[in-house]
Amino acid sequence: MTFICYLKSCAPSAVRSLILQKKLNIRNMSSMTGGHRPASVVVLHRSLAPAFEKFCQANSGPLPLLGQSEPGQWTLPTRDTARDTRTGSPQFHKYEFGACTGSLASLEEHSEQLKDMVTFFLDCSFSPEGALEKVGLPRRDPAGHGHVGAYKTAVPCVHIAGFGCPLVVTMRPIPKDKLEKLVQASCSMVGEQGQPIHIGDPELLGIKDLSKPDYGDPVVCQPGDVPVFWPSPLTSLEAVISCKTPLAFTSAPGCTVMTDLKDMEARASCPTHEGIPEVHLISQDPLHYSITSAPAAQKIRELETIIAVDPGNRGIGHLLCKDELLKASLSLSHAHSVLITTGFPTHFKHEPPEETDGPPGAIALATFLQALEKGVSMIVDQRALSLFKKLVEEAVEQGVLKTQTPILTFQGGSAEVARAFLCENRDPTSPRFDHLVAIERTGRAADGNYYNARKMNIKHLADPIDDLFLAAQKIPGISSTGVGDGGNELGMGKVKEAVKSHIRNGDVIACDVEADFAVIAGVSNWGGYALACALYILNSCEVHERYLRKAIGPSRAPGEQNWVQALPSISKEEKMLGILVRHEVRSGVSGNVGMEVDGLPFHGTHTQIIQKLLDVTAGSV
Repeated sequence: MTFICYLKSCAPSAVRSLILQKKLNIRNMSSMTGGHRPASVVVLHRSLAPAFEKFCQANSGPLPLLGQSEPGQWTLPTRDTARDTRTGSPQFHKYEFGACTGSLASLEEHSEQLKDMVTFFLDCSFSPEGALEKVGLPRRDPAGHGHVGAYKTAVPCVHIAGFGCPLVVTMRPIPKDKLEKLVQASCSMVGEQGQPIHIGDPELLGIKDLSKPDYGDPVVCQPGDVPVFWPSPLTSLEAVISCKTPLAFTSAPGCTVMTDLKDMEARASCPTHEGIPEVHLISQDPLHYSITSAPAAQKIRELETIIAVDPGNRGIGHLLCKDELLKASLSLSHAHSVLITTGFPTHFKHEPPEETDGPPGAIALATFLQALEKGVSMIVDQRALSLFKKLVEEAVEQGVLKTQTPILTFQGGSAEVARAFLCENRDPTSPRFDHLVAIERTGRAADGNYYNARKMNIKHLADPIDDLFLAAQKIPGISSTGVGDGGNELGMGKVKEAVKSHIRNGDVIACDVEADFAVIAGVSNWGGYALACALYILNSCEVHERYLRKAIGPSRAPGEQNWVQALPSISKEEKMLGILVRHEVRSGVSGNVGMEVDGLPFHGTHTQIIQKLLDVTAGSV
């Protein structure tokens, strides 16, 4: 340890001299740079240089390019007098036609070939150990006392010309109670380069066994630890292998050279408050956390406050749980295929018995999920299938919904039938959907019946879609959200004790089936609108968007995706309500056929809520 401290105090040239004496095998110089920024190097034939530069730019998370040399030169041309890497480098790897054929202490013997080669310098200034120290966590040495392990993932980098390879990541186990502080510390040190790309189950990255890294030695996870993953510059080795060039060189894993870029120059890219993330658990099985910036999270909390007003004085304030909208929208943002259900047949003496609360919120959410290019399906009661097909068709015709969405039904039968419905070929490791959403969907009570707010049993009108939510609880990889305004809606089982205590007739009508996230709103449609707006905010947030794409590929600009047009609007929601009225769907409280929802007029009450949601959302553009 004393000798390591001595190395830290040495000038870079002195450290190189020690290396050239070959008395040491220094495997990791990132903690010995004395203020100089360490870099790994990739040396390629000049003909491959343009393609590799573009490859780095397209995958800047794992391959943060500091600069490149001119052919045959060994300096980083953009900063002062750079260090000669030909003889002063730690170990190199030599690659021929995609295979590693040797480890070298010097490149002198290849001087002739190097005249036609270009050196790329990849930033290695970030090390999680610095963040660990900052939050008071001890450094954990790898089990084999070599350099910290790195893992090939199943996440493909963006392919450029002959370069295409999997993302390589490094991992540190972090105690759960220190997780957010660690992530914030790592981002505060070097900006987005310190931002993790995954927190949770390694299998979500395609990593089967943390004890068997592809490079280096593992760091052992202790009980209560959460694996945190960062992109690794070792991705460059996989890129060199993929191009199968006749000759290439790279830094050996765990080895770096030092550039004349100072660490202080990196601080210019450190984030402001807008870039400091919040960390939220979105799934227990598999374990999965997501992140977003603090300002984005605050905007979503404002949305949650807007929809929590209680115009019917039902007492829904007692049902509210903090950040349910935030966590539900984070989970939906990670989803690939979403199944939405709605339909509350409260008007059992009329045809159709549905109410105007639910379908507009479901369509609004489906519209924005389509804009995010996610798979979207709806599931409704068999008896209402014809009605919902017409509603969706007319929503598309009037520009409320972009494209038709599949509409499914489920008659149930058993838990096994429900599991089979949710999984491809009955395989629980291959779910058809990874998020279920219920918006104002009648929910099963503890006695097995379905009740409206007046305690009328409407079980004969409801298919057992609840069984899908129950089955999803036992299938890893499927999350669920319930949106409700009275406690008798599907998913509200999460707050059933509060419903029984504070909602009129709650002891009878309370839904017994819970969702992972319970979004409470004064009118359930508002919850659907808020979810769409929250998804816009998240996907417009640079911190969250980078986390979603694992720091590879280009960022997505909201304007380019036409996301604004996909948001709910007063005009679109007026059209949607008009479609329902034409099909004689009634208001939930009054039973009127007209431009109202839950007895509240569209113009005035509902338009004000929609505008408030949009005003908050617009600030994220």
